[in-house]
Amino acid sequence: MRLQISSRLAIFAALELAAREGSQLSVAEIGEKYGVSSHHLAKVMHVMGRAGLVRSVRGAGGGYQFSGNPRRTTLLDIAQLFEELSSVESDAAHDATPEDAALRQVLNEIDDIARATLGSITIATMRKLVDRRANGREPVKPGPRKSLRT
Repeated sequence: MRLQISSRLAIFAALELAAREGSQLSVAEIGEKYGVSSHHLAKVMHVMGRAGLVRSVRGAGGGYQFSGNPRRTTLLDIAQLFEELSSVESDAAHDATPEDAALRQVLNEIDDIARATLGSITIATMRKLVDRRANGREPVKPGPRKSLRT
């Protein structure tokens, strides 16, 4: 499963804000860290605000704060704000052959597993994983790093 850029940005923003409980970050600060447009990130933050996951703090030194519960908010909760993650219904037009139907079943099972995994990982759990990797306690697997802009 590949998440859309908006979903990934929302997860990254939630991780950043959850790490700074009680303080706030501006869209520009988060956007700079991940090399993304403040305009795009502002749209993402607006959606998260409507969902009650972040709140806007106005005035000097303002920005956004995480207002969800990091121990209960899952990656799935965030990703579902930006994309459709349901299984594809069986459709006679698409399942013209037994092979089509079998392939659709397998792909739906893969999607179900991905949803279950995203639903089992909280922001608090991800934050711990990020902190372990940042502190060098867990090796990062080598491989090509992709920009969020791809």
